[in-house]
Amino acid sequence: MVIKLHNFMRSSKLLTASVITVISSIIYLPGQEISYNYFFRVYFKDKGDINVEKYSPYSILSEKAVARRQKTGIPLLDISDIPVNTDYISQIASCGYKLHCTSKWMNSALFKTDSYADVYSLLDLPFVKKVLPVKYPSRKSYFQDKLEFLTEDGDLPLYDSPITMVEGYSLHNTGYEGQGILIALLDGGFLNTYHINSLNQLHYRKGIKATYDFVDMDEYVYSYHNHGTAVLSVLAGRIPGVITGTAPGADYLLIRTEDVSSEYPVEEDFWVAGAEFADSAGADIISSSLGYYYFDDPLLNYKFSQFDGNTIFITQAADVAASKGILVITSAGNERNKVWKHIIAPSDGDSVIAVGAVDADNIISAFSSPGPSADGRIKPDNVAMGVQIPVQAAADTVRRANGTSFSCPVISGMCACLMQAVPEATNTDIINYLRRSSDRFLTTPDSLYGYGLPDFRNALISLQESLLSKPENELILSPNPFTDDINITFKQAPGKLRLEIYTATGRLLSKRNFNSYTGRSLRIIDLRYAEQGIYIIRLAVDDRVLTHKVIKINR
Repeated sequence: MVIKLHNFMRSSKLLTASVITVISSIIYLPGQEISYNYFFRVYFKDKGDINVEKYSPYSILSEKAVARRQKTGIPLLDISDIPVNTDYISQIASCGYKLHCTSKWMNSALFKTDSYADVYSLLDLPFVKKVLPVKYPSRKSYFQDKLEFLTEDGDLPLYDSPITMVEGYSLHNTGYEGQGILIALLDGGFLNTYHINSLNQLHYRKGIKATYDFVDMDEYVYSYHNHGTAVLSVLAGRIPGVITGTAPGADYLLIRTEDVSSEYPVEEDFWVAGAEFADSAGADIISSSLGYYYFDDPLLNYKFSQFDGNTIFITQAADVAASKGILVITSAGNERNKVWKHIIAPSDGDSVIAVGAVDADNIISAFSSPGPSADGRIKPDNVAMGVQIPVQAAADTVRRANGTSFSCPVISGMCACLMQAVPEATNTDIINYLRRSSDRFLTTPDSLYGYGLPDFRNALISLQESLLSKPENELILSPNPFTDDINITFKQAPGKLRLEIYTATGRLLSKRNFNSYTGRSLRIIDLRYAEQGIYIIRLAVDDRVLTHKVIKINR
């Protein structure tokens, strides 16, 4: 079978061979598709007789994923990283069930049939722990399409208010726009993405590194719905004076996990598969404007008591993703003015940043889901602008939209910039300093605003003071010799900074001016693809000029 995985080959070491093998093993051959109406989640008691030490991390994870775990200081592999036992899957498949996807984290598998089956007979198998029906034919609920969002025209509030409210330009103007950070978007589809002019720069630089649809098990995600497209525009969109994304320099994985044609717990299985895909690919951030509490069959609806951070399937998996070093950011939900009036899963996770929505005056929206979690923790964690925020979901048209779906990518994108600025910071560090920089942290954290609106300038300064050592001299430039990027650490934060890079013969290669520089670090990426040789770095720091010779060595 030949599978065309969008940009997988071009991004070389993004995915491991084992990940591609697992995906290809569950794709249908053309002409053999069957309408599967029944889905069952099967939990296993164990993973069989395995020895984790016999597995190579690089057989399961990409280099980027390994590097993230090394930075976080967690084991490269543990039992949760080992795939589900294939013999168990084969025995269930021999009973007439079709495998859709698996979860190594939850040690479960999702099977399907085209007609009703006595799935509980699987409990007779010695390795099966539990079986749950997670989708079956029923009447569509009165909740039509939860991803639908209304848009309107308007010029107020200002187009860049989502960024200015959180002091985001302090990072952008210092050169931090998320470069080198990989964000996984889990959503319901990315219709029109290649017709959106605000994403032209993203496409030009090939910033979409991979795509996958875990609903239909296919790499194509550019249909079904435009909700993910609008979310992506908040992150990566750029039209001067019209829309400015929070992380226009970041790279992206576009992953479809939501089936808008129905609402069932099976979508949690799709989400978990997408999160594991993101982990293996090396994602730094999972940004998900999705959530669950009600289903087409009311008997499956969650009770508020289950929103304790440890009970719901998708929430458990979101916390596992966080334990792998990924920063997981989700929408708190749009339920405050509806019947439910609570946060939605997986935003109840104790290691998940749940984002509520405020307007341009930092007033909580009428729809933003309130906390706390069922066990009394502060939720949402933070808020950002989600009222009349600029989005683009159709060609050549930027309009305004409302929802925590759009406040979530405001925080996700700015966190990517923060990660770029302080590469030593772990996901836990980001969560802690985001809270500390927020306007309600010391005084009035509550169930509407959480810790409040973050100040990313203060978060950056505090993170660097905590994690970035101060050199004895004015600055440290390393590594030298270098292969990819150069990192510069300043003893004191420069007020103004000019960077010039020359060849050994004196030819100017690049020049950048920073009129208002925030922080004490600078990552130079300009020579990443340069030829091997000697280069001159010239830095004008306030009233001083510093010159350094560096040596580029190709791999």
